[in-house]
Amino acid sequence: MKRFLVAAAMAALAAGIAVNSSNAAVTVTETQERGYVSINASANKELTPDLAEISISVVTSDKKSMQDATVENKDISGKVYTALKEMINPENGDYVKTSNFSANPVYTYSSNGKKNLDRYEVSNTVIVHTKSIDKAGDMIDKAISLGATDVSNLSFTLSNYEKECDSILATATQRARSQADAIVKAAGSSITGVKNISGSCSPNASSRVTYRNMMLSAKAADSAEAGTSYGESVPVQAGAIKIYANVSASFFVK
Repeated sequence: MKRFLVAAAMAALAAGIAVNSSNAAVTVTETQERGYVSINASANKELTPDLAEISISVVTSDKKSMQDATVENKDISGKVYTALKEMINPENGDYVKTSNFSANPVYTYSSNGKKNLDRYEVSNTVIVHTKSIDKAGDMIDKAISLGATDVSNLSFTLSNYEKECDSILATATQRARSQADAIVKAAGSSITGVKNISGSCSPNASSRVTYRNMMLSAKAADSAEAGTSYGESVPVQAGAIKIYANVSASFFVK
């Protein structure tokens, strides 16, 4: 009888343990590290620019009157604007606009720190955006002959820059995958997918512009007033634009 009770108690105890175990929450996480290969690849392409942007400034001054300086500037800027507008082709997306107008008194300071009015100065900038790159030198020459005082910027760009950038990025990406395939194959593995990938695209413009010196520009202006031409136009070389693309990619392997 005792043996039966002991056996029954042990059975009950075992059953209790089993029930308690079934109520416990057990989580088992199985991790498996995935191998991958990382590659950096690049591509570049040299292209001929088809857009030019020229910033031409007209600066005038007057010792006594801001109004006189402004009137003179308006007269010269108007002539420059009109002449340049006649040299572009709006059907190609060309345009001329004015920007960065300023009118300020200019002061000098004496040795004792006293502030003295030197002159009134007015500045106006005309910007030319054109596909007629071959006319850039003529445009600069014409503006100078009409009284422009400064060519502050001449830059060359591509009208289809984004499209060219996408194409070169695709080439760099293909190189990255090709190099990764070669490395992984040599190691006896194969690529199963992309872990991450990033890319960038940037231009490196190379252009050369030569301007006449101030004396030559003054002669050009005198010749324009006399109704004659002076020499050849300002020599301008657009050079080339090289676009660089870089891609960093990681591929899963097995």
